[in-house]
Amino acid sequence: MTTTAGTDWQAWQESWDRQQELYLPDREERFRVMLDMVEAFTGPEPRVLDLACGTGSITSRLFARFPKAVSTGVDLDPALLAIAEGTFECDRRVTFVTADLTDPDWPTRLPYDSYDAVLTATALHWLHSEPLAALYGQVAELLRDGGVFMNADHMIDDSTPRINAAERAHRHAGMEQAKADGVVDWAAWWQLAAQDPVLAAPTARRFEIYGEHADGDFQSVDWHARVLRERGFAEARAVWCSPSDSMVLAVK
Repeated sequence: MTTTAGTDWQAWQESWDRQQELYLPDREERFRVMLDMVEAFTGPEPRVLDLACGTGSITSRLFARFPKAVSTGVDLDPALLAIAEGTFECDRRVTFVTADLTDPDWPTRLPYDSYDAVLTATALHWLHSEPLAALYGQVAELLRDGGVFMNADHMIDDSTPRINAAERAHRHAGMEQAKADGVVDWAAWWQLAAQDPVLAAPTARRFEIYGEHADGDFQSVDWHARVLRERGFAEARAVWCSPSDSMVLAVK
């Protein structure tokens, strides 16, 4: 995905979106509901922390809907951050920060002391339960009173094994058909990134950091809501769900 002028960052963004939609066909719906809730709590000019931002997917949709918003994207992945920084180059509304969310001092790298909203999607399952609970406490401290946190991710319910099995089988059948139709999956996407002249080095560093995939934990909606309340939020519950995923909203 290179041109004579260099790497085509928009093409990489679109490629990332297609790859993610292979696993999350309702991805845009969760973003829409997320931004609905941002508007409900903060209005049309929010200051947002895009947590574990990846290529800046949330920030991109934030600016499309709220042109006067301000965003800070935080991630550790050098390849995805390279795409984010290339995509938003010269856009003064956004700042990207390289930080490890398991480092207790990561908030000191942020450009602002407080935020109206902290948003994340399909990312925090890379953390184990104890570091995630600690992160939730840090997020609460970063939000202004009345600010909101939203986490959209795979959230398990072990009490429904037959529903879980049927949903998983149906979802994977759809994924296999999409791959047969030419959609690039996670492994193949990273192989393409490793072949790009600009992304090759940050992709190699990315695999040094994470390996093939981080060994985190999947927890239930109830777990997330309970821990968020324990860590400083006044209210927390699910505000969206699909057959496999949910989004929990917590209010400071």
